[in-house]
Order: sequence, then structure tokens, then C-alpha cells
Amino acid sequence: MVVARGVPDSAAVLVPHAPVGVSAARHRLATDLDTRGIGCDVVDDAVLILSELLSNALRHARALPSGNVRAAWWVRPDGLLAIEVTDGGSSTRPRQASPSLSAHGGRGLSIIGTLAADWGVRGTPDEVTVWALVPIEQRDGSDRLWDEFDLDAVDPLD
Repeated sequence: MVVARGVPDSAAVLVPHAPVGVSAARHRLATDLDTRGIGCDVVDDAVLILSELLSNALRHARALPSGNVRAAWWVRPDGLLAIEVTDGGSSTRPRQASPSLSAHGGRGLSIIGTLAADWGVRGTPDEVTVWALVPIEQRDGSDRLWDEFDLDAVDPLD
């Protein structure tokens, strides 16, 4: 179950400390940003960032005392979209990893670092918030990760 509260320029959702709530939070964020007329590229980046932050919280951290993880987003006066996820903390602080090419994970914060204007961590031993800032104005797309790949050169699987 996702409990939500919305105000004109911000929203917060409580997501169960389980994968079931991630898609509902992603959908809520996408709907909120679309309603505000924010461009598709920004919405896609924001949804991916939220998904990575929530996935990391579910995989590596404890739940808040309520048994949930909190996701929040709002438009700042400086034109940046703030996205944050708060959990019950863990024995280590979130940090970017350098996974091997064959690793099945460990790339989430690197993806966030590429898509966001800035990101960071704040908190106490009992509560940790990982945040990211996303510019709302449209970008030309030249810095997107997948623009480095020539999709026409990829052989289809048969």
C-alpha cells in the first residue's frame, strides 16, 4: 500500500520496504511531472533516478520505524527538481561503486551521477536520505548515456 500526500509543487509517498511499492511511486512521480508540463526527457530521467534510489534503499538499508521507505520530490525555486529517498539507514553510507563488467549490480549511483546535476547523502544513524537534483529545462539530449551507442550497429538476436 502506498500512502501519498500531495501539495501543488511537491509530493511524498511512503513505500513498503519491498519491491511492490516502487512502480506505484514511479507512476506517481511521472504523473505529477507530466501534469506540470515537464518534458518527457526530464520525466524519464527523474523516474529512473527515483527507481534507482528506491531500489538501493530496499536492497541495502533498513526500513523506517513505520516499516516503509519515504520518497519525496519537489520543484525548487532555482528550477531544479529535487528527488529524495529516506530509509532507516544501514551499516554503510551510499557511495558510487566501480563494478566489473560482469557484475549484476553496483551501477545505480553512477547512473544517478550521470543524469543528475548533483546528488548526495545526509542523515543520522537511524535515518538516511539520498537526494538528487535534476534540471527541469529541456536538454538537447547529447549527454544521455545511450547516445554513446550506435543502435543500428547492434545485431538482433535470432
